[in-house]
Amino acid sequence: MENRNHKDSLFIDLFCKDKEGKQNFISLYNALHNTNLDLEHTKLEEVNIENVLYMALSNDIAMLVDNRLVVLVEHQSTINENMPLRLLEYVSRIYEQLVPSEDRYEKKMIKIPYPEFFVFYNGTEDYPVETELRLSDAFIFPDEKYNIKNKDFSLEIKVRIVNINSDKNSPILKQCKKLEEYSLLIDYIRESKKENPKAPLEQAINKALQNGVLSEYLKRKSTEIRNMLIAEYSYETDIKVQRREAYREGLAEGIEQGISQGIEQGIEQGAEQTKIETAKKLLKEGLPVEQIARCTDLPLEKVQELTKEIESLWKVFYVA
Repeated sequence: MENRNHKDSLFIDLFCKDKEGKQNFISLYNALHNTNLDLEHTKLEEVNIENVLYMALSNDIAMLVDNRLVVLVEHQSTINENMPLRLLEYVSRIYEQLVPSEDRYEKKMIKIPYPEFFVFYNGTEDYPVETELRLSDAFIFPDEKYNIKNKDFSLEIKVRIVNINSDKNSPILKQCKKLEEYSLLIDYIRESKKENPKAPLEQAINKALQNGVLSEYLKRKSTEIRNMLIAEYSYETDIKVQRREAYREGLAEGIEQGISQGIEQGIEQGAEQTKIETAKKLLKEGLPVEQIARCTDLPLEKVQELTKEIESLWKVFYVA
């Protein structure tokens, strides 16, 4: 069942939700596997589950490709080394959805799709062109002398991390034109935020259209894409602020464990305020209240209340 309480990112729309999404997905799949699958002869089925990886922005795609389960995740901030552990929970929920509970107790073996995990990193921190994270790297072993080389672990999750920043020149970008153009659009947005912080998205989209980057897609869904980007980057900014504040609170407690707990608790406690601040920004951008409620997971009544609050502030401003 599709979760409508979370906002899809531009990445998800481009490679899944859009009318050309599955074609773009196949192109990306071929680039990752050096294959030549085509949409006409390949069975694709999207798997929708309750969001596990992120709080309010959906940045993940789970797709059944014939008998293979392919999970794609876009990551714009620091790579989280716990991603294999989070993906273990993610894929467990998918298997729960694919296999009815009563079937799991049958004697006959139930076949399940083979899972693959890919994270596309386009953050600003320096990161290798490609690397791999493993669940086994987090295992606690009996003693330091325990030989883990070439160990056949009873449980393992491997996550392939691909840096899709254009300056890294990943071969995947050259093999998948849509991913390359998406990476360029992200570059334009970052450049525009420095050059024109008051209207960076408009400038970035105009530059993309001038350079033929995702031009058909941007023309066809211009308003929807602008709204997605506004929500996406407003939310990213708010989360960064929440993380910094939570980190400072953790430091103030003065213990290493408190730092880690303070970050997580600060994010949880600030999640509601983050949604409210994001909603206010979107209201100022003129988005409909119903859409804002869906994007932020706030009740419609709360967004309507914020609308009245903003209108009251404007009245005070103009009277003054």
